[in-house]
Amino acid sequence: MLLLLHRMTSPAAAPRAVFTRIRFSLLAAAVASATAFAAPVKNPRFVEPFDAAWRFFGEEAPGAQSPDFNDTAWTALDVPHDWSISGEFREDAPAGKAGAFLPTGIGWYRKTFELPGAARDRRVYVEFDGVMANSDVWINGHLLGHRPNGYVSFRYDLTPHLRPGPGAQNVLAVRADNHLQPASRWYAGAGIYRHVRLVAVSLVHVEPDSLFVFTPEIGETSATVRVKARALNRSADAAVVTPRIELLRADGSVAASLDAPELNLPAGAAGEIDATLTLPDPQRWDIGSPNLYRAQLDLVSAGKSLDRDSASLGVRECRFDAATGFWLNGRNLKIKGVCLHQDAGALGVAVPLSIWERRLHALRDLGVNAIRTSHNPMAPEFLDLCDRLGFLVLDEFFDCWTRAKNPYDYHLHFDEWAEIDARDTIRRDRNHPCVFAYSAGNEIHDTREPELAKRILGKLISLYHAEDPTRPVTQALFRPNATNDYENGLADLLDVVGQNYREDELLAAHRQNPSRRILGTENRHDAETWRALRDHPPFSGQFLWPGIAYLGESSGWPGVGFPIGLLDRTGAPYPRAFERRSWWSDTPTVFAVRRTGRDIARQTDPGYGPSTRFRQVLFPDWTPADLSSHEEQVEVYSNAPQVELFLNGKSLGSRRLNPGAAPRFWRVPFAPGVLEAVARDGGAEVARHTLRTAGAAARLVCSSGPQELARPQDGMVVVRIAVADTNGTVVPSAVLPVTFSVEGPARIVAVDNGDNASHEPFAATRRTTYRGRCVAFVRLTGPGAATVRAEAPGVEPFELRLE
Repeated sequence: MLLLLHRMTSPAAAPRAVFTRIRFSLLAAAVASATAFAAPVKNPRFVEPFDAAWRFFGEEAPGAQSPDFNDTAWTALDVPHDWSISGEFREDAPAGKAGAFLPTGIGWYRKTFELPGAARDRRVYVEFDGVMANSDVWINGHLLGHRPNGYVSFRYDLTPHLRPGPGAQNVLAVRADNHLQPASRWYAGAGIYRHVRLVAVSLVHVEPDSLFVFTPEIGETSATVRVKARALNRSADAAVVTPRIELLRADGSVAASLDAPELNLPAGAAGEIDATLTLPDPQRWDIGSPNLYRAQLDLVSAGKSLDRDSASLGVRECRFDAATGFWLNGRNLKIKGVCLHQDAGALGVAVPLSIWERRLHALRDLGVNAIRTSHNPMAPEFLDLCDRLGFLVLDEFFDCWTRAKNPYDYHLHFDEWAEIDARDTIRRDRNHPCVFAYSAGNEIHDTREPELAKRILGKLISLYHAEDPTRPVTQALFRPNATNDYENGLADLLDVVGQNYREDELLAAHRQNPSRRILGTENRHDAETWRALRDHPPFSGQFLWPGIAYLGESSGWPGVGFPIGLLDRTGAPYPRAFERRSWWSDTPTVFAVRRTGRDIARQTDPGYGPSTRFRQVLFPDWTPADLSSHEEQVEVYSNAPQVELFLNGKSLGSRRLNPGAAPRFWRVPFAPGVLEAVARDGGAEVARHTLRTAGAAARLVCSSGPQELARPQDGMVVVRIAVADTNGTVVPSAVLPVTFSVEGPARIVAVDNGDNASHEPFAATRRTTYRGRCVAFVRLTGPGAATVRAEAPGVEPFELRLE
């Protein structure tokens, strides 16, 4: 059985107001020249970032919604801002181990502004990409609305309450409240932690988030592109507009265009746009070549554009096949994914985009090709980034429905808000080619009551399909062996059956009903789990839990997070990441580690069994605590046919590639010096990894990669410092307090060392090394060079000049 994506006809969207329904389907001749339809030079829509010049107060502030409230004593700052991450770790914190023992509470934000001249005489909206949580927003003392879900994006119409005149002051006030705890199973952050925008549109404009662009037919020489949207006339007069559609290549040239029939819009009415274009010689979006177009829609009247909206377009065909798994653009592909929470360790949940870009590049280097947004919508720019880098995304919305996992979580709001939040998020995300499927929930406890769960899931699936009929819906099933999801009909409501862990059980469910399309939605890091995917064609893919270590969901004090993943919470790879690279990457690789103990035993119900305190058993060094004669167990991760191990130039023998995906093992009599693993293919060396015994700590060195030190648009650079001996070998046992300072246009945003048991503050300039390392996140704040200096007692300091 096949499930085709982007080959379904979208039903007409239900109207929200009086509207004129005008449908058309005209195949436009492709226009290769950018001059065929002269696009307006300037976008008539006014969009202004609204992140700067806010004031913040981290307690309750009665009356702070009033424009006359005196906020001069509040802290001046820019958003995105996570106020919780700069707090103190406390064992008695209300959020407990789930919330990383960090503070929660109430925070107020206020922004005073004059309406820009370009925004006057228009409809003016404020857009929030995310406020954590239970937010209330006022403009000039007028309550605009409430949103309990801290992960969803939303907008409010400011127009009726604005003071639009020159010099007139407006006050936008936001109250964010997460004081009722526990409310989450992981660290959720607090405040206006994503971007804010001011948007002004003509009185005749494209309804926000109504633009939907998809490709119902894709051929070798052309693709059919369908464009749907709604035009609104909020003026007092009738309007006649021509929808002008252009498909733009990455260089801005026009690949195809169409002037659609006129819309006659009475005052206060809406009209539906539904047009079809032919795109010649389409460049496919793929994980290795993420080619993007931009669909641009103008509402033109008397030769002038009144409004313009646009959306990304990626021409790609995804499908799930029950017998052979997942296919992308005609190629059978294993989804090699990871689950990600939205925090970035010391930076909390207000994560600069450049940090995510570096993390995704690091994951790509390990062979990862997909992300599961666990267990909530991510920021919209994260999806933009995945579009651009070529990652597949499983877009997940809910961690609970009506049955609680915590006393104050989303179950309190699901009945009232789930449909609203889901619809808003689908409309926000459906133009991203990276999104290949939606997940309606993670380990939903409602499934213990099958009739309740089937009723909710059926409604959600109908909503997903109505808003976006081009993508399938899955769900991360929770203990289906106990809730009988495969027998009671719940699993078969899903377009793709997703299950967390228990890969044998999922494969058995497929054998029971071979028409089921199956996907591992959350999976362990071990070889047995990888073999379940590798060796079974129906198994479409898997998502490792987690991809990156995160704050919260700890096993208890003193631990503040979940210290497992391919990358640690600073973004550096764990040793086990290179085992994954040997399985998932085609690039020749080899990596040697010392093993000092056994891995944690496999749990039947990860995340729901007894708490386990994690301990490190893999060490990427040749400097054990005991430097006397003893035996070390060395394991090597490589995808090469042969690996030979050398100690101080003497061969310790070769090992062949294990078909069961196990590492290659040696028992090595320890001697200080150099341990080298050499990977060969057909006798030729293809990769080499070297470990050296470290001497006494002598100096600080920088271990950042070039990409981490390159100046991105947001100015955030990652300065990794290690304690090294005179030869530059890192001393893993070094525990030194490193003090960071800057000169020039820069500031230290946060420091970290990846130690799950450390309670040193993140918002500081000093950090103790862990395994000989620590990191500073430094923001370049202006043009010109800045110098970062790192100092520690008893060793040479380090200076880094950033241009």
